Amino acid sequence: MEAIILAGGFGTRLQPLTYTRAKALLPILNKPMITYLIESLPNEVDKVILAVNYRKDQIEEYFKKNSFGKEIIVNDEPEPLGTGGAVKFAEKHITAPFLVLNADVICSLSLDEMIRFHKKNNAVSTISLWPVKNVSEFGVVDIQKDGNVIDFVEKPKPEDAPSDLINAGAYFLEYDVLDYIEKGRLVSMEKEIFPQIINGTGKFFGFEFKGYWIDVGRIRSYIDVHMFLLKKQNIENFTGDNCKINGRLTNSSIGDNVLLGEDSHIISSIVFNNAIIGKNVSLTNCVVGENSKISDHSILTNTVVGDNETVKQNSTLENIVVWNQPIPEGYPKKQIGNVIGE
Repeated sequence: MEAIILAGGFGTRLQPLTYTRAKALLPILNKPMITYLIESLPNEVDKVILAVNYRKDQIEEYFKKNSFGKEIIVNDEPEPLGTGGAVKFAEKHITAPFLVLNADVICSLSLDEMIRFHKKNNAVSTISLWPVKNVSEFGVVDIQKDGNVIDFVEKPKPEDAPSDLINAGAYFLEYDVLDYIEKGRLVSMEKEIFPQIINGTGKFFGFEFKGYWIDVGRIRSYIDVHMFLLKKQNIENFTGDNCKINGRLTNSSIGDNVLLGEDSHIISSIVFNNAIIGKNVSLTNCVVGENSKISDHSILTNTVVGDNETVKQNSTLENIVVWNQPIPEGYPKKQIGNVIGE
């Protein structure tokens, strides 16, 4: 069985961390985000097609050095093709019913159970569903008792919502679904293809699951997924290899080769590999990039420091991004605001 993992986005809402790395390689508890997804794949998946565009070379290099017991194909898109276009572009690698997964979701979905549900219902397409409280911020499904989805309703008023279930970003599709997708252009699977399948087959099903679902698309959710996994694993902090911790850690994740100075305190924050945190530094709800330095007597709150940056001594920073280097050529322009609050 094949699985397509959609990993081609720029991750603009995670800048500046994605200025220097592929979004799928962002570390979560010091392990690339995409590895959580690959490790969750059913045993019968023997081929993984990575739909990539931005920072393709980084992804190729990572999978050359790390084996997961499956064939990994890095499928380089000539230009961003959207979810549907990316699936169509991978067609030459598909031989049978297949999975399509978003690389930036950490969740408790059992793909084995979803596939069994799909086969039991003789479905053409099955998507994962997750309940939300704020239905007016999402597209929700109109779903029958047997799980058959008959419509998508975009951002309904709460009193008009047919359900509280949203598309959770995992799909199991019959091979014939590829025939619905036009080749060579940007295509949205969700907006263009799914409605065609619903109207054309009546065999479009939704699989609701319980547990947890985190879309790691913003700095706030990137920090949140660390806090959640620390609690889930019943550990207060995660510390990488070869670190020198002379200060205190509270609910934080620290990469490899990190130096934490005396009288410093890191709270609910993530520090990447090879960072230096000076003496008497306070970090709260922050992310500090690789090879960066936070100099002595500094206080950072709700702040993201990009890779290879230095924060000067006695700095007080709140709700900002630290990035003093050129933005990579071709990276989409987007205003940087209150990065934690987004």
